[in-house]
This record gives sequence, structure tokens and C-alpha cells, in this order.
Amino acid sequence: MDFRHEWKHEINASDFITISQRLKAAAKPDVHGEDGAYRVRSLYFDTPGDKALREKVDGVNRREKFRLRYYGNDISYIRLEKKSKWNGLCSKELMRVSKEDVERLLKGEYQWMKEGEKPLAAELYSKMMSQGLRPKTIVEYDRKAYTYGPGNVRVTLDYHIRTGMLRTDFLNQHSVLIPVKNPAVILEVKWDAFLPEIIRDAVQLKGCSSCAFSKYAASRVYG
Repeated sequence: MDFRHEWKHEINASDFITISQRLKAAAKPDVHGEDGAYRVRSLYFDTPGDKALREKVDGVNRREKFRLRYYGNDISYIRLEKKSKWNGLCSKELMRVSKEDVERLLKGEYQWMKEGEKPLAAELYSKMMSQGLRPKTIVEYDRKAYTYGPGNVRVTLDYHIRTGMLRTDFLNQHSVLIPVKNPAVILEVKWDAFLPEIIRDAVQLKGCSSCAFSKYAASRVYG
């Protein structure tokens, strides 16, 4: 499992414009979407006691969360992801799952998860059985993303964050979503061994410091 460095900053609309202009000059727009812009929809899993939420809020040093995710309206490409955090570093494991598999999971049919060569699905199945992990809520937002080769840098700007308020109709693109409270723009910077100075300068803002903002946690303020 490869761990990467990660910075998160909560910024305002003016900062969003400033940083976007800097990144256009310093980095490349993500090849996905139009000029690096696209929509992200995730379905997060949690236990009956909200283990993932509580560990995030409490700042537990070593934690993990599972989610399903697709981009834009393309439900032909859905990923199961496990994001881990340890000593401030982050890593992500993922596998592709079919629309039919997701439909079965949402209906409570889990047998497929422990069959075949799908170790990540099997791990989720094990934790669904042992910890009671279940789909909890939808989180959706718009994103602008940029990449920079040296350091394997990826910079994302996430905005218009909205939630399904404990809804789990993940594949229904017409489900009603509402904005999270105190909506913000979230700047995330991820890199491997080093962060090039040109990117460090591009994302630098006066009076801006790292934060522990979680889109999942922000979406759970409704319940």
C-alpha cells in the first residue's frame, strides 16, 4: 500500500478563482471532464455507531473508510474505494464494480462480494458482517482538478458540496440533494515524495492553514 502526503484547505470563492488561475499557468487540467471539471458522486459506508464519522471527528491517527464512487452521469464505471489515513499520510485502494453488483449490494444481497478474485470487496463484506458497515449517505460535489508530473502532484478544488441526507439511492441521478451547511470550497493537494515549489507557490494563500475538513462529516450534520 503506497501512502501519499495530503494537504486540505478550506477556502472562499475569491481564493478559488485566484488558485484556479495560478494552476492553469503552472499545471495541466485533469484529462477527465471538460477542462479538468467534472462531478463526483460517492456513497459512504459506516457502522450503526458511526465509527468512520467519529474517528474522523476525533482525529484518530489510523482510520479508514469505504465508499462507492462514479463521475458525472457515467454509471457504467463505478469504483469501490477504501481510503486509509495513517500518521497524516493517505492511501487509496480501489476496484471496479458493475452497476448490477451495486444494485445487489443496495438490496442487501452480499454473496457476490466474497466470490471470485475481489479482495477489496471481500474485505468490505467481512467488515459489513463483523462491524455492521452499511451504506450511509450520498455526497456529491463539483470538482476542478489539475496534475503536475514531478512529485506526482494532484490538486483538486471541490465545491457545491451537497448531500442526500441519509439517502442511499446512489444510482438515481435525480434524487433530491441539498447543500451542506456553511458550504465551502475545499482545496486538496496530494503528492508523493516531494511537493515542487511551483505548486507550493500556486496554492499558497495568506492566512490559510491546513484543516481537517471532511465532506462526509459535513454531510452528516443532518443526521
